[in-house]
Amino acid sequence: MYLVDETELPVSALPMAEFRAHLRLGTGFAEDSLQDSVLEGFLRAAIAVIEARCSKVLMARVVTWRMRDWRDPEAQVLPLAPVTSVEAVRLLDVAEMPTEVAASLYRLDMDAHYPMLRAVGACLPAPVSGGQIEVVATVGFAADWGDVPADLQQAVLMLAAHYYEYRNETALGGGCMPFGVTSLIARYRRLSIGRMGLEGMS
Repeated sequence: MYLVDETELPVSALPMAEFRAHLRLGTGFAEDSLQDSVLEGFLRAAIAVIEARCSKVLMARVVTWRMRDWRDPEAQVLPLAPVTSVEAVRLLDVAEMPTEVAASLYRLDMDAHYPMLRAVGACLPAPVSGGQIEVVATVGFAADWGDVPADLQQAVLMLAAHYYEYRNETALGGGCMPFGVTSLIARYRRLSIGRMGLEGMS
């Protein structure tokens, strides 16, 4: 399975003002915007790391998953959460020509950690030999930064500030993820229950 992020967050969607306030940077000066590209880079990096650690998407965007076959023909666990809607399911032939799967043949089971695409009927439609499956979905906690859960907002700002503080550090140690960030995101991380349990679903 591989994933393509179809939507890049615009700079206007990033919490630039909140990050400046978190860093206690001065405002009202002619040079206010000089560090914007640096701050943007650290914010994007922090968001990417938090999302990767939790398998959660903070701000809403459209993603596309491709896979060779369903792991379970009755229900496929999706690799990111929260999934708010499934926009399309397509079967691709060997030439990658798509055939739309009718929405009546599947449904989305929303779950905080393991959202599923579940068959309506016996099983999900199977791809032809050598083909692929493509699932397009909208994922993310919120369209606006202010609606992202507060603890995840704080984790992003703390981690971005940590990157900013250690931006010239090339060794490990001080530049690693702070404990406070790890604590804030702990409840959002996927559970692992044994080798054959939920761990095998991720």
